[in-house]
Amino acid sequence: MPSRVIPFINGQIYHIYNRGTEKRRIFEAQRDYQRFLKTLNYYHLEGPKPKFSQFSPTGSFKPDLSKKIVEIIAYCLMPNHFHLLLKQVREGGITELVSKLSNSYTKYFNIKHRRTGLLLQGEFKSVLIESGEQLIHVSRYIHLNPIASFLVKNLNDYQWSSYKEYVNNLKGFCAKEEVLGSFKPIKSYQQFCLDQVSYAQSLERIKHALIDING
Repeated sequence: MPSRVIPFINGQIYHIYNRGTEKRRIFEAQRDYQRFLKTLNYYHLEGPKPKFSQFSPTGSFKPDLSKKIVEIIAYCLMPNHFHLLLKQVREGGITELVSKLSNSYTKYFNIKHRRTGLLLQGEFKSVLIESGEQLIHVSRYIHLNPIASFLVKNLNDYQWSSYKEYVNNLKGFCAKEEVLGSFKPIKSYQQFCLDQVSYAQSLERIKHALIDING
């Protein structure tokens, strides 16, 4: 993975995303999504910790949550791409996390699906979050991906994002307070997302129409 010209800054939040090379699927089965999330959870923590194959946050191992290299604020895994909302905690944390996540998951995917070569499209993309208002809108954009792309009719039915963790205030590995601190009661975040469903779907239809016209 090429080194970044502009380094990430501790305490800042970034929208990180990448897609499959040539827009190919990067998740073929439920086990692939599960593996990606387990890998994400594993590498956002600093050591020492058990070997990856033995890592299970629900088991006897209790991670030291004060020792993270990034805070995971939100995520969404789509069939051919992923979105992460990350806050850098330790110097070089985001680059380290995404590099280890990408390399580990690519190795797993290639072995499981009997393929070779790159899985993800070059260097991952990043956008600095510059305000609290931008943060809540980007979190909504990330969480709306499955319904905007017509993968589900109800966001609560989608397993591979942090949306359910947010709207049901479930315990997980996301630092939800970064976003939910702006919503009282917490349930109002759900309506904040649902208010934009039709608009997000309209944009998706327009995008596909433009692809067809220009294709």
